[in-house]
Amino acid sequence: MNLFNLSDVGMEFGERTLFQNVSFTIGETDKIGLIGSNGTGKTTLFKILLGKMRASSGEVFQNKQTTIGYLEQHTNLTSDKTVLEEVLSVYDDVIAIEEELSNIAHQIEAGQGDLAAMTERQHKLTERFRERDGYTYQNRAKSSLLGLGFSESELSAPFSQLSGGQKTRVSLCKLLLSGANLLLLDEPTNHLDLAAVEWLENFLKDYRGAFCVISHDRYFLDKVANRIFALEYGKVTVYEGNYTRYLSLKAEREKAVKRQFDNTQQEIKRLEGIVRQQRQWNRERNIRTAESKLKVIARLEEGLVTPESEEATIRFKLSAKPGGGQDVLILDKVSMGFDNKHLFSDANLTVRKGDKMFLLGANGCGKTTLFKLICGVYQPKSGTIRLGSNIAVGWYDQTQSDLSLDKTVFEEIADAHPQMTQTEIRNALAAFLFRGEDVFAPIAELSGGERARVSLCKLMLSDVNFLLLDEPTNHLDIASREALEQALSDYDGTCLIVSHDRYFINRLAHSVCNMEQTGLSLYLGDYDYFLSKKVETRQEKVQEAPGAGKESYLQQKQAAAEARKRENDLKKVEKEIADCEQKTEELQNELSSVGSDFMKAQELSESLDALNEKLLELYEKWDELSS
Repeated sequence: MNLFNLSDVGMEFGERTLFQNVSFTIGETDKIGLIGSNGTGKTTLFKILLGKMRASSGEVFQNKQTTIGYLEQHTNLTSDKTVLEEVLSVYDDVIAIEEELSNIAHQIEAGQGDLAAMTERQHKLTERFRERDGYTYQNRAKSSLLGLGFSESELSAPFSQLSGGQKTRVSLCKLLLSGANLLLLDEPTNHLDLAAVEWLENFLKDYRGAFCVISHDRYFLDKVANRIFALEYGKVTVYEGNYTRYLSLKAEREKAVKRQFDNTQQEIKRLEGIVRQQRQWNRERNIRTAESKLKVIARLEEGLVTPESEEATIRFKLSAKPGGGQDVLILDKVSMGFDNKHLFSDANLTVRKGDKMFLLGANGCGKTTLFKLICGVYQPKSGTIRLGSNIAVGWYDQTQSDLSLDKTVFEEIADAHPQMTQTEIRNALAAFLFRGEDVFAPIAELSGGERARVSLCKLMLSDVNFLLLDEPTNHLDIASREALEQALSDYDGTCLIVSHDRYFINRLAHSVCNMEQTGLSLYLGDYDYFLSKKVETRQEKVQEAPGAGKESYLQQKQAAAEARKRENDLKKVEKEIADCEQKTEELQNELSSVGSDFMKAQELSESLDALNEKLLELYEKWDELSS
């Protein structure tokens, strides 16, 4: 079953054509990644699917059975509820059924009302309650919030006090639990740390419906997508497979188009040569031959597909200030916290010249705070931080706090680098896609991606040799991320980078440093290496402890025994659930056929209530064992 079918859809704004001749279908199990540069119309395409915007041309068919859930980039949600209460609001219909079932049970118990009508209503409500996961909805809501990075204590916090990123995570949680069979997700990994992104990946991989996700996170797209819709050059091209497969198929396609273009051009030149020759001879037979060849040329030119030129993307080169010692940064037993909140302690680290090191850790663990300590904005609670000889630090702040909102793009660069001429400033800004009148745009009116490009331009022009980059790929599209990757790959200075972009980390990392409350752990490899070594490192730490060999063996033996017991218990519970559900169905069938035998109906209703109570307990036990 297709949930959506688009045929020759186009969108225009005044004289600007955003896209045209867009045709595709969305099936009921499609996992789609929608990619394209910023400004190509991805969010607009979502709004057309949602019916919030009307396409300029073409047809959009939505199946009547399609139920859409939509996550915007920036949520406008307001609420006076707690975090958990707000998420549970997606189950308002389930809660209403639960309350009605309770009222019916009390009425039947008290012998009030029309017993036959009530038992029939009870039967229908119980079916609907089970279909909507009524026995497990509270556990699902809590576990989803915890998976998306909320702590147990934050579940009872007022929603109104959350940050913008936290509110977006609550909106995402509600959407995932909404029961929609098509999810439209616009940059869902923004505001998530790595653990939460991995949780979301697992959720989407197991999701029974369809989804279409706008994302620049290439690692994420590789994990969740089975189709890629590439919105490029004003049209959508569909590729079967994940992001890596898309790259391969696109390269093959462009190679084939280029080969066909070159061959056709050669054939046209050959035919044009024949036409010139036949015209020179100027006989009747030659003139007919020339006219025939001209028709062939016209047909070839009409069917000629020109290779697509590269889209405009940032192109820049970073050069490090000469000199600097081999030891760029040394942290010795550094501890930090604010008031009663402890961030980290006993942080030891040496960053050497030429290193490209990535700093990972959960949101709020202190990564940005560490950058501010290195730059001297904060002082550590204890320990020492030492920069090497002749080391000049350049800091890219993900909040773009270095930009003045009352200035234009040109003024921002000119004031930071007064020695530069107007031509030099314009050339630098052109490398970051600010051309013509764009350079006079006010900073306050720029998008997040445009502000990121201004900050990166300032950084490129700075005379530094140690870069601190805090989430530099945020707000950048894939093409711009690739340009940044190339510039940093060629950079001959030193980099310490905070990032949740795993594709970016794998492209550049010499080492990965994981931050926890107890300090820093260093892994000499990329992100995939870090993942493979995390468990191994923990095991090594256990083995190094006094008497750890025997303890470890006993612990492993005990853990294995507990795992086997849990597995056996889980199988038993699953069998009990199946038996209960079968018995419930039998009783419900029997109840529907008792007619006016109220005594029998009362007896069956009580049995059903008892079974439903038992099922609730079994579902909770199953959830506990399976988690």
